[in-house]
Formats: sequence, structure tokens, C-alpha cells
Amino acid sequence: MKVLRFHGLKEEDFLWLDFKGAFDPNVSLERELEPLLQSLEEYSDGWMPDVINGKRRRPYSRPSFWKALEERRDGDSTALGLYRTEWPALDMSLWLWLPPRPSELDIGIKVKPLSLFAETERCHQFVEMVRTWASRYPVSHAVAHSSDDTELTGYPGFDRDDKTSRGDGFDKIHEVFWLNVFGPKLVEAVGRERMLSTPAWRVEALANGSVLLVTWPTAADFASEEAREAQARAHVHLRPELDYTTVLHTLRERSARLAPVEPCFHPDMAPLLSRVVDHVASHERQRKIAEFNAWQPTEPEEWRPADSALPPDVDDPERAREHYGTLAEHLVALLHTEVPSVFEATPKSLTDADFYFWREEFPTSRLREAIDEHAVPAIGAYLGEVMVRNLGGQWIPRKKLDEAQVLVGKRVWFPFLRARHFMRSRQALLDHSLTLLYRVAERHRA
Repeated sequence: MKVLRFHGLKEEDFLWLDFKGAFDPNVSLERELEPLLQSLEEYSDGWMPDVINGKRRRPYSRPSFWKALEERRDGDSTALGLYRTEWPALDMSLWLWLPPRPSELDIGIKVKPLSLFAETERCHQFVEMVRTWASRYPVSHAVAHSSDDTELTGYPGFDRDDKTSRGDGFDKIHEVFWLNVFGPKLVEAVGRERMLSTPAWRVEALANGSVLLVTWPTAADFASEEAREAQARAHVHLRPELDYTTVLHTLRERSARLAPVEPCFHPDMAPLLSRVVDHVASHERQRKIAEFNAWQPTEPEEWRPADSALPPDVDDPERAREHYGTLAEHLVALLHTEVPSVFEATPKSLTDADFYFWREEFPTSRLREAIDEHAVPAIGAYLGEVMVRNLGGQWIPRKKLDEAQVLVGKRVWFPFLRARHFMRSRQALLDHSLTLLYRVAERHRA
């Protein structure tokens, strides 16, 4: 059964829920989790899971839910995943910690895209679902918010070092999100009266001592000025030692980092850079687009005027050219699975190769000796072959690979030298891309 690959899709913002609670281990799981499933089925408007993953995938149903929990039981814990086969995408997980350990109920929900939650009624139903869960299962904390904005908060450590974060946990309110459930410990720390008087869209005391707080009617417009002001007012009310202006400034800065930026890339690099930014984490994408908009690649230096080309210095030029072809085939053998276009030896295949090496962080993820001895010669030969086939280039063989040239118009180019520069670092994969050298050579071939 095929499901939408939540993390295989283009990275974009989504609604994220983190629910940390507990359950009664003295009651059968079917009885204890009945309210959880009932609320999920009732309130998951438009994003209800239709697949359950235990040891294998099954259509969602109550029997398949219990079957998956039993299949995945491993001593004192069990877990399962819930997904969708159609858009919108869902990645939901349920973890249970069982006796003899203290019981824990850990629910994670990711629904993509966030824009699904621009509707007030859908957000209301989501809040009702979480309210039901938090009323039924003792909760330490629960939050729901934009995933991108949450990333910028440093959640769950909030930029504390690991030791402090593990030791202190949620010792105080470090951040106020769109939806918050504060457990009794946090309510006591803040003061129940103060917490219940928080200026927010919805504040409700739950029977088990927790407090539900929702800052704004809808989740999708969290970055609007009105929503940020509401978020800042709630945070400062709960943490009166904080300064409202400072808190609001921080929130506005986060909104600015996430605000859409129109790509305006260097035309030679646009096909490559567009793929790079699509691969960047969505909370960093707009900053990366702005960075690439301002970035101008350096003109390739791996060339000479044709009238100063190095003459051939090999005994058998034709055999040397055949050797370059063999080296190029080594790259085809290396990349053909991940980069099928490499068979075609076209300008597009160069861009596909550029992106593959960048995505894989190839210069730092492989042994340097293997890169220098095998990858660089194969890449250089392949670049040269693409120039020969598509630009009418001619190899000028040399004993040293770095001195081998391809004559195109009134210039000779050094593809092996370019490949060596290309493989220096991950940034060099962009600064010295194969695509850029080809495009510049193309412009100068006349």
C-alpha cells in the first residue's frame, strides 16, 4: 500500500503537534485509548489518516490499529505510524511506554501544507481534538505551531546546552506557540490566576489541572502582525519579567526570515540554484534564496586563448582521446542510478550531476584519496566529452590530465582542472560548477 512520503516531498511548512502525556496502565489499552481514537476520527477534518503502519501497512480501522500496536510491541514500549495516501500529507506517530516503566503517551502529528489550517473551523476542530486528549490524559506539555517557526525557536532545548535542557526540561515558559497545553506543574509555577487571565483567543482550565491556551483563531497566519502581537502579549503576561517590545521584535524577525523571497538567480546558475533551494530546509529557504540572489558566480578561470593553447605532447592523440572517453564512462557508471540523464551527456546532465554532488556533500562525505584519484578524472573527462558533443569541441591531449584542453571557438578549456577545483568543498561545487563553465564556453564558442 503506497502512502505519501511526507519527507520525500518538497520541503515546506506544516502544522506540527507535540503531545507529551500519560495514561492509566491499570486499564486495558483498548478502553484507555478509545477517547484518543474517537477524537481523532471526529476532529481530523480533511487530514484523517487512512493507513496504519505496524509490521506492514494496512487501511485504517480500529482492528488494524490494535493489530499494529500488538505487532510493534517490544518489551516495555510499542509504537505505530499513521499516514495518508492522498494530499494533504500526514506523518503521525504514537508511542506508548508500558510497565514496569512509568506510563507515557507521546503523540506527534505533522500535516502538510500549513495552509490547510487557514480555515477557522478546521483549526477549531484541531483545538477540540487536543483539548479532549489533554483532558483525558495527564499532560506535561503539548504544543502545536508552524514547523518552520518552531525550528527558529530552538525547540525543545530553546538554545540551551544539552545538559541544561535535559536537567531543566520545561521548567518555565520559554515560548508561547499557537496552541499550548500547560501541565499542572507549569500552571503552578506561573500561577493559576495569572495563567487564566492571559490575553489570548482562547484560555480554558481543564479538569485535571492543565490549562489550554490558543493565541489566535488560525494557525496558518501565525506570522501576521496581529498574530505576532497576540503571541507577544501572551508571552509577556506569562513571563512579566520580559519586555513586550523586545519579545515582539524577536517575533517580527522570525516572520521576516520566513517571508517569501522572489528568486532572481544568475541565469547560468538558475536551474541548479533552484534545485538547491528546494532541497534546503524550508525554515532556511527564504534566507538561502536571498543569499543566492545577491551571489554572483566567479567567471571560470580554467581557459586560455586558442592561440596560446598547450600543444599535444602525447605519442598517440587518438588513444588519449579514447582514454578520456573511458574515464567519462566511469562517471556514468558511478551516477547512472541517481542521475539517469548522465547517459545523455547534455548540458542538463551536467546540472543534474552538479546537484547530485552538492546534495551528497560529496567532497566531504568521501575519502579524499578516492576523490582525487577516481572522481576528479572521471568528472573532468565527462565535462570535456559534453563540450565535445554539444559545442563541437576538440580534445587537445596532454600527458598531465590537468593540462588536457578542449578547444571551443577561440578558447581552450581545462575540464580536468575545473573538476579539481569543483571537488575542493561543498561550496566549491557551486563556485566552480560544471554547469557554469559549460554555459560560459557556450557563449564564447563563436
